[in-house]
Amino acid sequence: MTAPKARMGGRLLVDQLVVHGADCAFTVPGESFLPVLDGFHDVREKVKLVVCRHEAGAANMAEAYGKLTGRPGLCFVTRGPGATQAAVGVHTAFQDSTPMILFIGDVGSDFRDREAFQEVNFLSMFQPLAKWVERIDDVKRIPEYVARAYQVATSGRRGPVVLVLPEDMLAEEAAVADVARYTPHEAHPGAEEMQKLHKMLAAATRPMAILGGTGWTREACNDFLRFAEANSLPVACAFRFQDLVDNNHEHYVGDVGIGINPVLAERVRTADVLLVVGARLGEMTTSGYTLLDSPVPRQDLVHVYPAGEELGRVFQPTLGIVSAPGPFARAAAALPAIANPAWKGSVQEARADYAAWSARREIPGRVQMWDVVDYLNQHAPDAIYTNGAGNFATWLHRFHKYTGLRSQLAPTSGAMGYGVPAAVAAKIVRPERTVICFAGDGDFLMSGMELATAVQYDAPIVIVILNNGMYGTIRMHQEKHYPGRVSGTDLKNPHFAAYARSFGAMGEIVEETAQFGPAFERIVASGKPGVIDIHLDPQAITPNTTLDKIRAAAQKKP
Repeated sequence: MTAPKARMGGRLLVDQLVVHGADCAFTVPGESFLPVLDGFHDVREKVKLVVCRHEAGAANMAEAYGKLTGRPGLCFVTRGPGATQAAVGVHTAFQDSTPMILFIGDVGSDFRDREAFQEVNFLSMFQPLAKWVERIDDVKRIPEYVARAYQVATSGRRGPVVLVLPEDMLAEEAAVADVARYTPHEAHPGAEEMQKLHKMLAAATRPMAILGGTGWTREACNDFLRFAEANSLPVACAFRFQDLVDNNHEHYVGDVGIGINPVLAERVRTADVLLVVGARLGEMTTSGYTLLDSPVPRQDLVHVYPAGEELGRVFQPTLGIVSAPGPFARAAAALPAIANPAWKGSVQEARADYAAWSARREIPGRVQMWDVVDYLNQHAPDAIYTNGAGNFATWLHRFHKYTGLRSQLAPTSGAMGYGVPAAVAAKIVRPERTVICFAGDGDFLMSGMELATAVQYDAPIVIVILNNGMYGTIRMHQEKHYPGRVSGTDLKNPHFAAYARSFGAMGEIVEETAQFGPAFERIVASGKPGVIDIHLDPQAITPNTTLDKIRAAAQKKP
């Protein structure tokens, strides 16, 4: 056996990324990890290093990569400000159960614990935000730590890992061998558990399924749909996981999240068997923990989740199954179909309710957002859609028809500023796909500088800004609780179209509905990134109501 050659720590680390199949990484460069940047130079034909304009953008791009591919998204930032600004992406990856690895260049070991320049105790800072946080003090252990990082990020409940890299360690040399490529390990359901599920379904009268979480593949989604079709099960999707089922499929009945269809919410409450696969059943998916009673739900809850510690955490299941979505869906598809199920007509009823809920809504102003979304449904049905957080996302979530796995990239953590960097990452990773970002005006300017990244890497995304001159979600709550007392929610915006053009991107303004289609077509035809600035009437705060109506209702309360 040939003895391994001595390598500098930075190159040794990059070589481990190649071993584990990395093809892309996102960064804002820092002097604390120069040996790593030098290592990337030697593998530039294998690993695309995407240089971003803000660490939050880089971290969000890595998180979006993890969502899109199922492999850990990689992000490199420097100490202090770099790491703290990247923390938002780590938090999103944690709450969204997305595989991700954040590498932080740190102060040298000889300066440690002196509050040196930009020094932070990252083990303490990231402990509640990540699955595992560690510092690599010995250059010889880089292969061990990187392999473990990949393993932890992709095993059980997926999530982010943080590795801290002392500057002096990266510059040291070591003659150590590479490790073998990581292998994700998935839990499988037991035969007895599947038999019990079958018996529970056979005795049910109002069953329902909710899908969510990460770890799904197209094969797993298809397997579960075969199971649902064979057993006439209505299938909903958890908050911001609407792409697990083609929304045009006759068994899809809507999303269980913020602003849930009240009729669908009642179906969840009154189900006698509730089959939840992959979703954590967090606050957003349970409407503030109200759709199920805690700790013992009214429904017979079958909770399938890849990590056992989540089962019974809030809701005690009648049947808890520790399994990744793929193995469970495969086992479910192999179960015998329930003969003449008592609930057979519930799928058509629930589907009709979904159709009524997603039907056209008229709003104040010259731009009708339902028509805009309907245009995209017709002209870009298979695009990847991204968004950050805010009331604006309701138009996309409620009225767009997601057509299949990984056509939706959105933060269940509710983090603003996610949509633009997620769109850039998606277009870099999937250049053959159309990528469309929905953003509010406040949401957009939290990460709008990443337009420069889109231009630099020739990533022609389309950004649709819903511009109403305010932080709309907060204004809505403000009017509910403090009617007429507007404070801290107004925005004075730049000329977004001119802003986009200054980067070398396209910029369009839409002031009435008919202008949207031609503006979208011009941007797509240009082959450049582009922004469509939709001037939305401030009264159109949600599809269901206006600011004036919210204020009037609040003022009537005693």
